[in-house]
Amino acid sequence: MTRLIVYSTAFVAFLGATAMTLAAIFIPDWITWTVDTADGGHFTKTIGLHRSCSSTTGHCIHYPQQEDCSGSDRYFCSMWRSVGFMMSLTAVLELATLVAYIVVILGGKQKREAGWKVLASLLLLIGVVQCASMAIVAYLFDNDERFFVGWKLDKSWILCTVSWSIAVLSAAFISLSAFVFPPEDGYELIPSERHGR
Repeated sequence: MTRLIVYSTAFVAFLGATAMTLAAIFIPDWITWTVDTADGGHFTKTIGLHRSCSSTTGHCIHYPQQEDCSGSDRYFCSMWRSVGFMMSLTAVLELATLVAYIVVILGGKQKREAGWKVLASLLLLIGVVQCASMAIVAYLFDNDERFFVGWKLDKSWILCTVSWSIAVLSAAFISLSAFVFPPEDGYELIPSERHGR
């Protein structure tokens, strides 16, 4: 019963992490620029993995644009698109992990006792891919000249960070529970057999 509680708790936390990953992919808010003008105006520009939105035009455009991918800016375009691909890969891995959770939770005692290896591996892989995505965006934010004073890492970047943290912590707790908790209500050795008599 103990492992069922551990898996169920990790499953609920992972559902939240998956929702955060999907929100980070679809909400165009990885990096934001905000400025207030002297006459009381407020302008913002947000950049997401696939769209960029501006308050001056009032609509969103595909991002990165062709001009972001030419000349010396090609590395930026390649890295930004790589982040988009890695986050999409993460979403696919998370869906596979949700299926694995369901199989392990509903699969009975044997699946719960052996399933931690598959779940922990998938969760760790998800954490590594998302952490790399987050790190690339942070690197571009710190080193690309298009991001000057006034730009900041925003909601989607934070959602990605929280999501991979939950995945890695879940992998750690599931692995730990496999070694710390006793087996579920199973057969016990006859007392005389415990000591080899």
